Amino acid sequence: MNYKKNKIELEENGYSVLADLYSDNELSEILACIENAEQDGNSFMKTKDLFAIRQLIKNVPELSSLLFNRKLIDLISNLSESQYFLTKAIYFDKPSESNWFVAYHQDLSISVNQKADLENYVNWTFKKGQFGVQPPIEILKDTITIRIHLDKTDKNNGALKVIPKSHLNGIIRADSKDWNLENEFICEVEKGGVMLMKPLTLHASNRTTNGKKRRVIHLEFNRHNLTEPLAWLEHYGIKKASTQQFV
Repeated sequence: MNYKKNKIELEENGYSVLADLYSDNELSEILACIENAEQDGNSFMKTKDLFAIRQLIKNVPELSSLLFNRKLIDLISNLSESQYFLTKAIYFDKPSESNWFVAYHQDLSISVNQKADLENYVNWTFKKGQFGVQPPIEILKDTITIRIHLDKTDKNNGALKVIPKSHLNGIIRADSKDWNLENEFICEVEKGGVMLMKPLTLHASNRTTNGKKRRVIHLEFNRHNLTEPLAWLEHYGIKKASTQQFV
């Protein structure tokens, strides 16, 4: 399949939406893997408003071959000629009764293996046993986010809202006047589809109002090594062969 249109949309607008990357059978297998995973340790978070699994591939390794089907591998190959690798994988389940919303923001933090005093690595955090940091902007600009939708998602169950082209303005202060809601676009995604996004794209999500789930697998890809001694907390190279998707 030719993903040229999606590549152009991603670069120009900061997002793009695709349908039919996963069949119903593939989705059932993915959900079965997640449901059968042992839910303990810092990587698992469960509240009445959210269930999440961080470091998803590490905690549920059986998912690797299911997520990286031929369509997703072809998509990644078409988005860039560079050799990208997986740097973050999270499962989100926004339950049907969730009253949780997220205000407009950019995804500015990456997960790393340790803390180090380095130029242009700022705003350090330590949550759930892992370090986060805001890296040099070149790394954020080259990040590609792929959100796999396990449920049909629309404005009534937390579909992401974005400000098109906002990623072109670099890092935007929360109180900045460089953006407005007049250009807001709601990224509705069919079950089995994906949303592509640049992390510098301003995005938000509303509370669920229709009583339906919104289960998403959030993947981030990059092509840069970090300044030593830092390394990505998650680093999975993507192979083309269908038998083993990671190295």
